[in-house]
Amino acid sequence: MVMRPPAGSIPELPGSYQFKDVHGRVIYVGKASNLRQRVSNYFQDPALLHPRTAQMVETAETVEWLTVRNEVEALILEFSLIKEHRPRFNVRLRDDKSYPFLAVTTDEEWPRALVMRGRTRKGTRYFGPFPHAYAIRDTLDLLLRTFPIRTCSPSKFNQHNKLGRPCLLFHIEKCSGPCVGEVSEQEYANLVKDFCNFLDGDTDEVVQRLQDDMSLASKNLEYEKAARLRDRLQSVAKAIEKQQIVGERNE
Repeated sequence: MVMRPPAGSIPELPGSYQFKDVHGRVIYVGKASNLRQRVSNYFQDPALLHPRTAQMVETAETVEWLTVRNEVEALILEFSLIKEHRPRFNVRLRDDKSYPFLAVTTDEEWPRALVMRGRTRKGTRYFGPFPHAYAIRDTLDLLLRTFPIRTCSPSKFNQHNKLGRPCLLFHIEKCSGPCVGEVSEQEYANLVKDFCNFLDGDTDEVVQRLQDDMSLASKNLEYEKAARLRDRLQSVAKAIEKQQIVGERNE
């Protein structure tokens, strides 16, 4: 049976924790906004635990944890570890069909991001699944502030294209306005590529591209564009810590 970690050794930070058996196999993965508080709950009177949880604690030999910077990162790390280790005491994410994915279309002139349950749409790249619906919404909101690609339906896109006016998301800088020509095809393609690369964990490439584009804009005296790229670069630095999220295609 796993022993309670020494007092004060568990950080009061968000992160993911893993219980391992005597052979070092991961048997359970969880996440927490406060690791110390969450992990400590497993070491209360076993009679107060759910029978399956009590069995897991009895089977476990060690508990380890990884810290991240916020709960969104913790959620992403949690499902990444569950997908990697397939722990026997994790019943969630065994069946991807009922969990939400973050998806990016690949068969549209102006690709869009959307949330889907299951991988049913062809011409789409999928990231996930996410263990909680609110986690995927928070992640998408964060990414759109950095890589403002469209999320609207084809009908809404065409509507604003005919009106010649972008929607609210453009004005709050969560869309680059492809419907009204506010962004070139190449610039938009770069946004989509960076969006996907970031979810794949290729943050170095994303940062390098933003730095190169910012330097070029400044050199060409495009100071407003350079400022936007600087802001995106700062957002990337504050965004999700590098996580290896497996992207899957259904084409």
